[in-house]
Amino acid sequence: MPAHPLATPLRVLFDAGPLQACELVAADVPALQAFFDENPAYFIAVNGQPAGPQDAQLEFDELPPAGMPFRQRWVMGFVDRAGRLQGMAHVLGDFLATGVWHVGLFIVATPRHGDGSARSIYSALEGWMADNGARWVRLGAVLGNARAERFWERCGYTELRQRHGVSTGVLTHTIRVFAKPLADGLQVADYLALVPRDQPDSPLP
Repeated sequence: MPAHPLATPLRVLFDAGPLQACELVAADVPALQAFFDENPAYFIAVNGQPAGPQDAQLEFDELPPAGMPFRQRWVMGFVDRAGRLQGMAHVLGDFLATGVWHVGLFIVATPRHGDGSARSIYSALEGWMADNGARWVRLGAVLGNARAERFWERCGYTELRQRHGVSTGVLTHTIRVFAKPLADGLQVADYLALVPRDQPDSPLP
């Protein structure tokens, strides 16, 4: 297996089965870029081409547009016992409203596809988000990226709306906006009262 160990001591956030979720820092960008280069499936499906040489830096630096507030962000890596990246996620806490968290990117190493790793890692991530105040989790999936669509639906997410004409790399997509409650008794209407931009008929991008 290609090695791309992190450059700095692990800053462990939580355990994810046999892996550990660690917060990435600027010095870890080369390891993240190596992970992107070695696992191109997501980028080909969504962007129409493998990751570019600056994609890890862009991901590390990316912030939501002005007018879309958040409390905190994490770029995290899921590492094995040798400190090698086996997955990554980009997470925003209290995004758009208190209690609403957003998963901007979630990638698991291709050799781990189909062995239950993605579900195990995501379950640990979801538990960590709930423990830190998340009552809802929001994310987007590309319409037609069947593997991702099935995965998020099996994780309990419900589509709220679709965003059309979204440019990603050399492709233009429709994005399915999903949300999931993390507390008993919550209804979709409760979420939409917090995040009206996700109303099914919303004209917002």
